[in-house]
Amino acid sequence: MLKLLLTGSTGFIGSSILSEISKNCIVLITSRKKKKISKNKNITEINFRNYDELNLKLKKIRVDAIIHCATHYVRNHTYADIKKLAESNILFGNVILENIKQMKVKKVINFSTVWENHNGKKNNFLNLYAAYKKSFSILIKYYEKKNPKVNFYNLMISDTFGKLDKRKKIINVIRQNYRDNKITNIISKNLYLNLINIIDIISAIKLILKRKIRSGTYLLKNKNNFHIHDAIRKFNKKLKKKIKIRWLSKKNIRYRIYDFKKLKYWEPKHSNIQNIIEFITV
Repeated sequence: MLKLLLTGSTGFIGSSILSEISKNCIVLITSRKKKKISKNKNITEINFRNYDELNLKLKKIRVDAIIHCATHYVRNHTYADIKKLAESNILFGNVILENIKQMKVKKVINFSTVWENHNGKKNNFLNLYAAYKKSFSILIKYYEKKNPKVNFYNLMISDTFGKLDKRKKIINVIRQNYRDNKITNIISKNLYLNLINIIDIISAIKLILKRKIRSGTYLLKNKNNFHIHDAIRKFNKKLKKKIKIRWLSKKNIRYRIYDFKKLKYWEPKHSNIQNIIEFITV
């Protein structure tokens, strides 16, 4: 049975991964506060009050792989956000990377964002958050060189959705308003989104853990963009209870995604338009 270290287990992506991989793997999760976790015997919590304590505890464990989901996201930062952005997106992960040799790690999986290369332009950072994510990927390159026997995977992901998601993302807002029979205001009829089901993200993680795949940066995205107006119009014809939308403009909003390598053997099988509409309406 594989033994894994998972960070960011309380976030949407991290909690979804934990729920699935703890069925067949031993999972150590990091936490600054003691919390009530699952009674699953495969899950162990590593509590720490500061990074010195975390560093000491990491030196005492052995894991096959690290899945690094921990992050702090702010779309438009203020000065007050800088410290937390730096600690969560750089310092915390750096402490983890510093201990990969002692932990006997074979694989490191890190999540980043397509916003590092906004609108398909390399190093065109959408915001400070994206710049920090890029900075951490540079740190990974350093540790990759320092630890040639470890495989490193930097996963660039587009927008995600799934049943455990509590973020105020557009699909979640539409879903909640549909349940409450409310109208959702959407910026444009011609808005295109690239959405990935968390189920497909988890399948990529399982694939990397199971197979021999080369180190590298890989893009996890949907094959097709989701034209929100056309899809909702199409499905409203079939639905008894309609999805209510107020379109605020006809502006064309479609962002290109920088074309990194595709992860070998991986296909997004649960992220088509039907899956998205079912997520909204079921």
